[in-house]
Amino acid sequence: MSRLLPAWSDDDGAARVRALFAESFAAEPDGVWAAPGRVNVIGEHTDYNGGLCLPIALPHRTFVALRARPGRTARLVSAQQPGLREVDLDAAAPAGTAGAVEGWPAYAAGVAWALERDGLAPAGSLPGFDIAVDSCVPHGAGLSSSAALECAIAVALDDVAHLGLAADDAGRARLAAACVRAENEIAGAPTGGMDQAASLRARAGHALLLDCRDGAVEHVRLDLDAAGLALLVIDTRAPHRLVDGQYARRRAVCEDAARVLGVASLREVADAVMAGETTPDDVLARLSDEEQRRRVRHVESEIERVRFFVARLRDPDALRGWSLDKSAWALDASHESLREDYEVSSPELDLAVTAARAAGAHGARMTGGGFGGSAIALVDAERAEPVAVAVQEAFAGAGLRPPAFLLADAHGPAGRVDG
Repeated sequence: MSRLLPAWSDDDGAARVRALFAESFAAEPDGVWAAPGRVNVIGEHTDYNGGLCLPIALPHRTFVALRARPGRTARLVSAQQPGLREVDLDAAAPAGTAGAVEGWPAYAAGVAWALERDGLAPAGSLPGFDIAVDSCVPHGAGLSSSAALECAIAVALDDVAHLGLAADDAGRARLAAACVRAENEIAGAPTGGMDQAASLRARAGHALLLDCRDGAVEHVRLDLDAAGLALLVIDTRAPHRLVDGQYARRRAVCEDAARVLGVASLREVADAVMAGETTPDDVLARLSDEEQRRRVRHVESEIERVRFFVARLRDPDALRGWSLDKSAWALDASHESLREDYEVSSPELDLAVTAARAAGAHGARMTGGGFGGSAIALVDAERAEPVAVAVQEAFAGAGLRPPAFLLADAHGPAGRVDG
């Protein structure tokens, strides 16, 4: 398959960051840890609305080699960025303030900052550290490369500082919350909590049904191989940024709409519709602002699509025949809602989805925050290559950069990878 992006084995990834660490710091690390990127099967822009989403952890991971060091200075190198960076952990401060950490080190230093601010480690107790980073999670593709970095550092610091949080799901949920705070406050990206939950709390062979209202999770079996299917991820290579104001704008409009409706989050609206206490039309009639109506319509219907898709997966004949057709319908409807009502798609994403469907995909949708990034297509396994070729040809015909592709199956969570 053209431009297929491979996932590294744990041994390969560990060897890469150990070599970078030795070259940069002339020493051996205390260990190597890794965390996966994620692809969201369905449930977009629902996390910060208290809703439901269904991500899986990718086989593609970010690897970090870390060594604790005296003092409170973090020294950081990345195979993806030039130079060595230093951050004073005691001086790190939120984005937009005098002590803001610039660039990618904000995601790393922010985790240490959040662990202490959240009381998961006593203030000032975490050591300084040297860290080397390398990753096969595509950057800027909407596959949570930032969360993979945060979560890899979170489990590394948990290990070297003997916090013990990664030992069970409750502790991992607290680590995920700290990573979300790091991204929101130190990196300045107003994301929800889905990415970090997927990276830290996933289970191999399962999708993660995440309830973003209370953080509860359910592991839903997702065996694409058994159904003769594959999940083709299409990296459109259109720039994907969450800190340019568009994402924050969507979140603010949803929060404003919730206040108008007198609810804590739009999840309450979706639950009321599901319970038969109201209808979508009745809810929308209470909103005078057209932008709010479109955003609310997407969130309410997307939460219902997550429920619908999960119900299909619980069917004994999940992803076959009628159940497959219905699952594909949910993916297609999700994309249309994101394109029309939430307005977060892009010409590249629309083309990828349209071309994949025309080439035989059962269903396709954009995935991630939007404004560029990636799409997914549910395809028969033997059709993955022809579908990818068709998408590539469509991009060439439109004069666009060639897309890249990867195959996604449900892998396990962040952890130590060198024993």
